[in-house]
This record gives sequence, structure tokens and C-alpha cells, in this order.
Amino acid sequence: MRAVTQASVGGPDVLVLADQPDPSPKDGEVLIRVRAAGVNPVDGAVRAGYYPLLGEPPFILGWDMSGTVVALGAGVGGLKVGDEVFGMPHFPKQAAAYAELAAVPADEIALKPKAADHIHAGALPLAGLTAWQGLVRHGALRSGQRVLVHAAAGGVGHLAVQIAKARGAYVIATASPNKLDFVRKLGADEVIDYTRGDFTSQVSDIDLVLEPVGGEHADRSLRVIRNGGVLVSLLNVNDATRAQASARGIRVERMSVVPDREGLVELGRLIDQNKLIVHVAKSFPLEQAGAAHAFLATRPIGKVVLTA
Repeated sequence: MRAVTQASVGGPDVLVLADQPDPSPKDGEVLIRVRAAGVNPVDGAVRAGYYPLLGEPPFILGWDMSGTVVALGAGVGGLKVGDEVFGMPHFPKQAAAYAELAAVPADEIALKPKAADHIHAGALPLAGLTAWQGLVRHGALRSGQRVLVHAAAGGVGHLAVQIAKARGAYVIATASPNKLDFVRKLGADEVIDYTRGDFTSQVSDIDLVLEPVGGEHADRSLRVIRNGGVLVSLLNVNDATRAQASARGIRVERMSVVPDREGLVELGRLIDQNKLIVHVAKSFPLEQAGAAHAFLATRPIGKVVLTA
């Protein structure tokens, strides 16, 4: 098979296309012919050596994938050869999605939503599960709550806005000026241009904040949450912010996304019900993985995808 590998950490140019041995499914695994692989910020951080999830190179990046089952390992039930599936298997261990074939645990993937092609399904899992788990599992989101989503035009943010709306929330979203119209069209009830003043002066009485920025931004987000609310952060929250939250009865959740078949099924249901749309800014062929990483660094709206 062809796969994108790297022999050292560094910039996008370290990603090279090479022939690799075909993987074989172990017990409980399926072999997927990968049609599309989402490109996420964590991929770039691992590639550059900032976030050494996979140890020292060589390794194959990528977790998001959508494709077709071509072989079954022993003990696999509920799936058959020819099924179209998607998922985010193995995270944070190597899943090697930047390849034509991938052997993955059958219980960490789900049938691809019928309303999505492989490109859009391949863009969904990591960002979609981050949004789903953050809002629903960690945030315990309920209908009628006021939710603040930061970076609402990004991969996680644009999905979080739609998931929160689908569950009956009143959604306030922050974005940069050129992305405000996009976020409005997602269904956000209010949009805030974060370049025009401090958002803390423009919003209050929030039940749940989804916070992907971290640092001092988490502290400012705390100021707009009502007593007893929830702050869900994708990054570390310092002790001082946690102490302030505790004094006000605010629950702070530092989350890391995990493989989640049930969550994939729920995301797929929302897509098939036309309540969730994955925005793909651009797709690249597998041999242009470096260009895809460089493009992602420009912070486009939505997601970036590789096609195999």
C-alpha cells in the first residue's frame, strides 16, 4: 500500500509518500480501504514534535478515516466486507489513517452515515467526537441552556454549534470577522467578533462553555459562566482558575477525546437527519499531505481532508 510517512519531526515537508507493507487485521479488527482521512491540528503537532503521542519517527499520522471494509479479523460481528464505515480508532495511539489500508478495532468504528460521502465522513470523527463528548458527556448539555462555543468556525467549533442547537440549546459563538456569517448560517443565536473588545463584556449567564484556546482565555471564560455552570476545556486549566471555579460551584472538565462508537452513531444520525453538516474547506490527494498540513496552518473554516 501507499502511505504517508516521516523519518523525522519537522515542517510539512517531512511528510513523504512511500510504499509500506499491507496491514492485516488481528482478532477483533477489520481492514479498511481508506477513502478519506481527516487532517487535524493534533496531526500537525505530532508531525512537528510538539506533541509526541507516537514517540520517535518513523510513524504514519492520522486518526480520522472513512472507507470500505475489505477483510475481517477473527471474532468480528456486526460488520461485513463491503460495509462503508468511519471512525477515529486507536487514539491517542497510532491509527495510521494517512494510508490506503488500515487495520482497526471493529468496536471503534461505525457505519458511515448515508447522507455523507467519504470525504465528509472522513472529516468528522475526531472533531465531531470532541464536540459531542465535550458538550454531552462532559458538559451534560440540556435543552434550553445557554452555551458559549469559542472558535466556532473551526473544525470542532462549527460542529459544536450545530450539535448544541440540535439538542435545544441557545448558542452564542465567537469567531473572527470574516467567519461571522458562516457561523450565523450554522444556526448560532448570537455571534461575537472576538477582535472587537473582550467577549466577557458582551455575554453573561452562560450554563456551559466549550473552550479550545486554554491559558488566560479559560480564566476569562469563567467570568461569563453562571454559578453552578460548567467549563469544558480541551487544554489544561491552571490551578488558580480551578480554585475560582470551585468557589462559585462551577465544574471544570479538562477533556481529551477518546474512541467512541456510540458517539459516532449519534453523529451519523444527526447527519442523516440533516441536523449536522461537516464543512470541508479543501481536500488533497494523499501525495500532497504536506500541502494539506500547510493549508491547515492558515486556519481555514471547517476541516481539511486527504483522499486516498
